[in-house]
Amino acid sequence: MTTQPLSGRSAGTGQSEMAAAGTVRPSADNRVDKQVLDAAGELLRALSAPVRIAIVLELLSGGRCVHELVGALSVPQPLISQHLRVLKSAGVVEGRRSGREVLYTLVDDHLAHIVTDAIAHATEESTNGEARP
Repeated sequence: MTTQPLSGRSAGTGQSEMAAAGTVRPSADNRVDKQVLDAAGELLRALSAPVRIAIVLELLSGGRCVHELVGALSVPQPLISQHLRVLKSAGVVEGRRSGREVLYTLVDDHLAHIVTDAIAHATEESTNGEARP
């Protein structure tokens, strides 16, 4: 079984390779290519800031313009724009111009699942009273 990159786009399709490949699994000997590990690390780094997590959660219900994210998250516009640039660079969100504004949406649902699973895990830890490192 071959491995697939965890982020990025398939050539010419606009669809993420992760979505095109379905579930990504290590090879039979439980090894994952270094390139795949690097891509996964970049994706997780892009999702590592609480504001970016909040942006992804906000975009779960649909596209938003910067001013809508500012209002929903109570974060200054320059900071929202900076975090959106990181998320866009990592292939988590995409922006489409709509008149004078840019509408940001999630690239695919796989990325949202990473965030919602992390939130669920953190919630379980806090309700179980486990100490976090």
